[in-house]
Amino acid sequence: MTSEAAGTTPPIRVVIVDDHQIFRTGLRAELGAELDVVGEAATVDEAVSVIAELAPDVVLLDVHLPGGSGGGGAEVLQRLVGLPGAAETRILALSVSDAADDVVSVIRAGARGYLTKTASGAEVTAAVVRVHGGDAVFSPRLAGFVLDAFGTGGGETAAADDELDRLSAREQEVMRMIARGYAYKEVAAELFLSVKTVETHVSKVLRKLQLSNRHELTAWALSRRLL
Repeated sequence: MTSEAAGTTPPIRVVIVDDHQIFRTGLRAELGAELDVVGEAATVDEAVSVIAELAPDVVLLDVHLPGGSGGGGAEVLQRLVGLPGAAETRILALSVSDAADDVVSVIRAGARGYLTKTASGAEVTAAVVRVHGGDAVFSPRLAGFVLDAFGTGGGETAAADDELDRLSAREQEVMRMIARGYAYKEVAAELFLSVKTVETHVSKVLRKLQLSNRHELTAWALSRRLL
């Protein structure tokens, strides 16, 4: 009996892209049952081909890869743009590097988050689930690089933004944290609110901004330099 027939959620289909086979093998063994590794790739060209063919839900992508024109993970993202098979695929960078340039390059190219290889299998699994659900996932240190890269002077831009003016001060606080990839529980703890109150604020934010989900909210906030 298939998972759909049994009424359970099907596993998230994942492709692992890394040029070290031993790492790919070890990571595959450590990932949770929520994920189904459907393919692997070791180079830029292999990655583009495999992702286009398999159309996975999420790709775990190293930023330093051989092949292509030398652009590594960012080049993979750039070459996937416009390919029908990759239209719904979300990318989560997973690299040994925590250098600001590496983080920013793949985020600018379209990755939904960035983890270093110090993350455990459980942490990577949780991040994949969140990215698949529309969240952006970063460690606090890496998130800082992203905020710096996209400009922290967004307050001036925001002040003149009619759309932002629709939100209350509390809704703006919640909006920024959700757009940065925080879970509802984390927002609640940070702002001393109940999870239910956070959910209510998020619903109001999405309705006022005429957005459908957290993925669209993050894109909206980044485009206005609010993060």
